Amino acid sequence: MKKSAVFSLVVFFAIICNVQSQSVIGKWKTVDDETGKPKSVVEIYEKSGKIYGKIIEIFEADKRNRVCEECTGEDRNKPILGMTIIKGLRKEGSEYGSGQILDPKNGKLYKCVITLEGNDKLKLRGYIGVSLFGRTQYWSRVK
Repeated sequence: MKKSAVFSLVVFFAIICNVQSQSVIGKWKTVDDETGKPKSVVEIYEKSGKIYGKIIEIFEADKRNRVCEECTGEDRNKPILGMTIIKGLRKEGSEYGSGQILDPKNGKLYKCVITLEGNDKLKLRGYIGVSLFGRTQYWSRVK
């Protein structure tokens, strides 16, 4: 009896851990499209039923203190480190959409769709108008 209770607890926690690892929530390493080098870490979190992501680490020391000069509205001239770049995504089936992503390099907001591919790969598609006119990035989970 005692063995089956312990076994049940182990299985329960294994299932919980596996379900949590299949979420977009967590820390993700971004990669520069042009150089292929790691650029930053974005922490994706849920707030009021929507998904957001903010830059929590920038790898290049000379870029850590930059501000978003090209941004508009409340993000204008704010530090890029700590900036929320994924804004208001909602779960839509197996992906998250109906929100926006900010490119701090040019200050532009794009429509955004993110999809979890496996446990440790995140596919992000930023676009204007329809998804055909956009760019895709892949981020990897920080362990």
